[in-house]
Formats: sequence, C-alpha cells, structure tokens
Amino acid sequence: MKKKLTIVFLIVLSLLIIDQLVKIYIKTSFDSDEVKYVFGNWFALHFIENQGMAFGTTFGSAMWHKLALSLFRVIAIFALAYYIFKEAKKGAKLEFLVAVSFVFAGATGNLLDSMFYDFFFPFNPCEGFNQLPGSGVKMNCTDYGFTYPVEVRHQGFLFGNVVDMFQFDANWPKWVPYVGGNQIFPAIWNVADACITLGIFTIILRQKVYFPKKKEIKE
Repeated sequence: MKKKLTIVFLIVLSLLIIDQLVKIYIKTSFDSDEVKYVFGNWFALHFIENQGMAFGTTFGSAMWHKLALSLFRVIAIFALAYYIFKEAKKGAKLEFLVAVSFVFAGATGNLLDSMFYDFFFPFNPCEGFNQLPGSGVKMNCTDYGFTYPVEVRHQGFLFGNVVDMFQFDANWPKWVPYVGGNQIFPAIWNVADACITLGIFTIILRQKVYFPKKKEIKE
C-alpha cells in the first residue's frame, strides 16, 4: 500500500509541477491571445485565460457561480484523495490508482490557478478574459488613450482565471458531412485538462479490468 501511494504521490507532484511551469511560462512570456505554432501549422500555443470550467466552458457571471465552481473542485479533490487512499488500502491495481491520480492532479492544477494567480500576477481590466458583463464589479480601462468603464470578474482567493494554451488548429476535410471545414477540436486547453481527460478515458476503457464482476458461486 505504501509503495503504491508513494508512486501516486510522485506522479501527482510531477504532473502539478509540469502544469504550473507551463502555465507560468505562457503567462510571463506571451501577450494576451498571442499564438505561436510549434508543430507545423496544426498545433499551436495560444495564450488565453478562462473563468469557468475545463476547455474554456463558462459557468455564469455572478460571484457565487465562480465560488461554487471552486468549492466544488475543493470538495472533489478531497473526495478523490480519500478514494485513492481507500482503494489503495483495499489492494486496487496500481494502474487504476494512477488513472485516478491523473484526474486528481488535473483538478488540483486548475484549482491552484483560481486560488493563487490573482495574488502573483497583475490584474488588467482591459483584457477580454478579465471582463465579465453582469458581474457588477466596475473598473476603468485605459486603451489607446481612451478611458472607459468595464465590468470585470471578481478577484481574489478561489476567483482567479485558469490559464490555457494548447490548441489543435486543424479542420475536417470539406467533404465530411455536417462538420466539413470546421475545426476538429476548437477548444483551447492545458496540461491539467489533458490529465483529467486521459484519466477518465482510461477508467472508461479499462473498466472491466478495474471493476471485474464477481462470479456467482454455484451451490
């Protein structure tokens, strides 16, 4: 059990370090909405931030919307940590624990952004990803010599944005029905999102191995 938990801990720690290093690099080296292609013309680093859930999906403009999402992440993270410990104690396969640890690391990585980034990086009300109509929080934005009021997101502990940067810039062939010419995967994502997705897909694909049905005992 201790060996399995040690391996899981090291995996989670490694994924969190990678996730945060990439986010900090992007946030300190890229301008807002800057795009740099790294593999041909189909994979790019595209710096944006999102106020909501994974892959840039939104949740609402009220203060309690973001707070509820962050608190849900906190609860989910503690629940996953307890689940990993409980399953390790029961003798679960290491492969299964690793898959769950990917989900745990991804959720934790995005939560760290919301918890601390507002305290370490300057807040620019002119950035589109910091503006949130309907929030009720107003600040002045000075852009191109003009100053005008804008509504921005709430700031502080658990209210920070999540940094995203990876983008597949590839389109479906035009002959494909319904989706021809559209982007194959338009969302912009990060290491944490990839961890969550990989962990969940692994559990789904390997569920028969992880959760074998008990054979009925014949009398």
